[in-house]
Amino acid sequence: MTRLAVPKTYKLYIGGKFPRSESGRTYEVLSAGGEFLANAALASRKDARDAVVAARSAVGGWAGATGYNRGQVLYRIAELLEGRRAQFVAEIRDAEGVTAAAASAQVDEAIDRWVWYAGWADKYVQVAGNANAVSGPYFNISVPEPTGVVAIIAPQDSSLLGLVSAVAPALVAGNSVVVVASEKLPLAAISLSEVLATSDVPGGVVNILTGSPAEIAPWLASHADVNAIDLVGGGDLDWISLQVAAADTLKRVFTPENGADAAAPTLGRITGFTETKTVWHTKGLI
Repeated sequence: MTRLAVPKTYKLYIGGKFPRSESGRTYEVLSAGGEFLANAALASRKDARDAVVAARSAVGGWAGATGYNRGQVLYRIAELLEGRRAQFVAEIRDAEGVTAAAASAQVDEAIDRWVWYAGWADKYVQVAGNANAVSGPYFNISVPEPTGVVAIIAPQDSSLLGLVSAVAPALVAGNSVVVVASEKLPLAAISLSEVLATSDVPGGVVNILTGSPAEIAPWLASHADVNAIDLVGGGDLDWISLQVAAADTLKRVFTPENGADAAAPTLGRITGFTETKTVWHTKGLI
């Protein structure tokens, strides 16, 4: 008797749960050779709004955690991703049409990138912050703080590494995230959400939408409760119009990046998602 495989249902990831799109829409995900792989949820603007609500409710607790604790959580993601390595290699190989060796290299680099950013979680403040030299009987200290809710258009030519590279630095700084995964290569993104759900990441800190960036991005850019938008994977969008829409609510906007080095790991990608708070303290007698 031949056993039938159980096909996986790919959904959205919002608020720590896995809902289908409220519209009920799906779209076909094809392999590099044009073969059917799965149906993915086609997120709507209502899904995007729900994701922003979830991100807003979670940002306070995540931002309030210590940098050391956030680093532990990010490292835990790397641990679980390592344990499911074979699944991600298979998904990337099928979706991108690359060799098993190339898929393995992408998964390994994604794991290493989580570890790299986890190490910065309790250190970037010392680098980005400063005790400013002032003339007077007081101290002046600058400290980076999270921006808040960050919307991200992930790189569209990478199943996993591009998504991790875009999301991780925002999390290090204590922000919550709404990310639109690669439209053509979304399967690894949803599998990553399963890793997030079973790790220590609080629900709502990361929200993953699949579908059309062209449809979802304008609503995220104009949403008043989104504090920054990263268009790293939005090179094919009308990103000038998105910048104009974001300007109405004074969002910080990161423009598209191209090539293999898009969203490359740098300290600047962490501090770019922060706001600097300057505090004055009077020098007291000791």
